[in-house]
Amino acid sequence: MQKIGIICEYNPFHNGHLYHLNKIKEMFPDSLIILVMSGEVTERGEISILSKWDKTDIALNYGVDLCIELPYLWASQSADTFAYGALKILNELKVEKIVFGSELNDINLLTECAKVSLTDTYQIKVKDYLNEGLNYPTALSLTLKEMTNVNLSTPNDLLGFSYIKEIIKNNYPIEAISIKRTNNYHNKNLTGEISSASSIRDKLKTKEDISMTLPYDISKYITKPIFLSDYFSLIKYRIISENDLTKYETVDDNIAHRLKDKISQATSLDNFITLVKTKYYTYNRLMRMLSHILFGLTKKDNKEYQNKLYIRVLGFNQKGRQHLNNIKKDLKLPLITSYTNDKDNYLKLDIQVIKILSIIKGEDFLLKEIKHKPIQK
Repeated sequence: MQKIGIICEYNPFHNGHLYHLNKIKEMFPDSLIILVMSGEVTERGEISILSKWDKTDIALNYGVDLCIELPYLWASQSADTFAYGALKILNELKVEKIVFGSELNDINLLTECAKVSLTDTYQIKVKDYLNEGLNYPTALSLTLKEMTNVNLSTPNDLLGFSYIKEIIKNNYPIEAISIKRTNNYHNKNLTGEISSASSIRDKLKTKEDISMTLPYDISKYITKPIFLSDYFSLIKYRIISENDLTKYETVDDNIAHRLKDKISQATSLDNFITLVKTKYYTYNRLMRMLSHILFGLTKKDNKEYQNKLYIRVLGFNQKGRQHLNNIKKDLKLPLITSYTNDKDNYLKLDIQVIKILSIIKGEDFLLKEIKHKPIQK
């Protein structure tokens, strides 16, 4: 039985994700599907519309065998850190292939780009572009275009590139496989049954009908979506009251001054980002940064916990349970199923996030998280 890995956010789970899962089952009918998924906060700093437990329930209902949470420290960072955590977990779980969506849909070209990115020449060229004031994604894209003639600029391709890079760097025995992405990530309008997650989230904010973009039973999980913008007053308080913003992860001296300078003028999160944004500090980078400020993720935390990756089990079916039992004795990363068996406080940063989210989501949200055991199907 082949072990197939998926790395996802499901924010929210939509028809494109269902297509992805069904395609994997069609390609590998006798397989075990293992999902590594961001929990309550996503890679771009946004709050997940669906809770980690609802996402797990949905994934298991649609054919995933084992669901693992990518911890907040890795899930809320840039593509390379996100990929590092996800691939390390999947390798520990003996995954043989990962399957991801791609706009380019050419593994050979993505692999060529990944290999080039590990050379000294590439690193020097990227630094040169950064010194010119360009942001990292643009510097990366221009360098790869210059060295490989490949235009790598779309989100899924950049993530896939990071996944392959991690596989090569660590010599993981994992094969990368891509599935053609069928819609434009940047399109803010719904494009029929398969639309981008970003367009779905935009429509949710304006309370428009998104039902055609979701599998029939998913709408019941989306009752009252909450976004990072709902926490703007708390972010504002943090920025105004904190003497040294540079203690927070991803905040440097230059942006700390701009954050302090513009916060009193801002009327909303989007308005604040518009006031602060430059070509170097992109929208996504600022969202991630403000998430770190809100949830109190410091550089000290990052240094202390970056070598404390663990396997947080969210759910499984019988096949998934059997696989865990088969490999448990070989695991090098701690296996955590609940707060009660977290003897070494690995979940400290994740529970900190939950406690802050519960300020708006409610105390029930916190209690549910603390008491929750892995979902079994």
